[in-house]
Amino acid sequence: MNPIIYFDQAASSWPKPPAVMEAMMQCMHEYAANPGRGSHQMAVQASRVLFDTRKNLARLFSIRNPNDISFALNTTHALNQAIKGFVKPGDHVICTNIEHNSVRRPLEYLKAANQVELTYLVNNEQGNLKLDDLKQAIKSNTTLVVVNHSSNLLGTIMPIAEIGEICRAHGVRLLVDAAQSAGVLPIHVGDMNIDMLAFPGHKGLLGPQGTGGLYIHPDINLEPLLHGGTGSQSEAVHQPTVRPDRYEAGTQNTVGIAGLNEGVKFVLHETVEKIHAKEWSQTQLLMGGLLGIEGVSVLGPALGQNKTGIVSFNIQDVDSSEAAFILDQSFQIAVRAGYHCTPLAHEAAGTLEKGAVRASIGYLTKNEEIEALIDAVKEIRAQYA
Repeated sequence: MNPIIYFDQAASSWPKPPAVMEAMMQCMHEYAANPGRGSHQMAVQASRVLFDTRKNLARLFSIRNPNDISFALNTTHALNQAIKGFVKPGDHVICTNIEHNSVRRPLEYLKAANQVELTYLVNNEQGNLKLDDLKQAIKSNTTLVVVNHSSNLLGTIMPIAEIGEICRAHGVRLLVDAAQSAGVLPIHVGDMNIDMLAFPGHKGLLGPQGTGGLYIHPDINLEPLLHGGTGSQSEAVHQPTVRPDRYEAGTQNTVGIAGLNEGVKFVLHETVEKIHAKEWSQTQLLMGGLLGIEGVSVLGPALGQNKTGIVSFNIQDVDSSEAAFILDQSFQIAVRAGYHCTPLAHEAAGTLEKGAVRASIGYLTKNEEIEALIDAVKEIRAQYA
């Protein structure tokens, strides 16, 4: 059996740098104790690794205080903490029509349960947004704008700095979903006026699944999503007021965070600029090859435009799920098909009825793997022509 050619980086990055797995094994063997729950040397070492990870994340995102970063299970967990911890009844929230269900569903839940007003800005087929639409949508009770940095279907890169300027000018907070950009695109929370940043550990940061985090601006006090033990202020009835303990009830994923730390260090060493440049170059290679096949259409920004390493496409007369199945079973190529948890983005792209095949590129993707995918799509298209 030939080795798998992996094009599902937008769901989880693979393979991981060897140091990620080595750090996780070292943790399990040497200090897999509860961080912040004891003063013995194993617990202290676990706490040190967690704080070292916060420091490296703070360096990556230009965050002044590492304690303004709370760990989470994934981006979904972080987004739920941010949205449900911030939004109050009577608030008006703005998001776009290319958001992931991790944004849409919490907002729709609050809309139904707490009479929260919700406005979806309309992005075009390529996923681009008119900034004037955002300005016009802001009302007197608008408190929050939620937007992804890059669409997980289209690869479109949103103008976060410009959106942040508009939010700051109107006294509105900005929450950024960095599921597809953390570790891939430059992020400076201060320069970009980002008030909250939700990010995964298992995608562009090259860590294991079950890791992620949320940056919370020091002026924002969220209601905790979870309540329970923190190892601090244990005599108090309510959650601690100190960060990050306030948002980290229960035992943290020390083993996973140890791996995440190595992934972040890998990204810092390589630099996001170098990572994005390589992924963009390979994205153009893949898009050019697919567009050269009659009957194949590619979603999102056009060839030559800036985007992340996500290439969603359809093959004429072939269902997207069937195409993905053939790629997996006949060519050993792993892609993702369907709606990618973002039906609104499919609606914007005009693919709501059929979905799409998504091939996503990572930093360790090889050019010959891209050529193999292009050749496979040519064969599938020829079979159905």
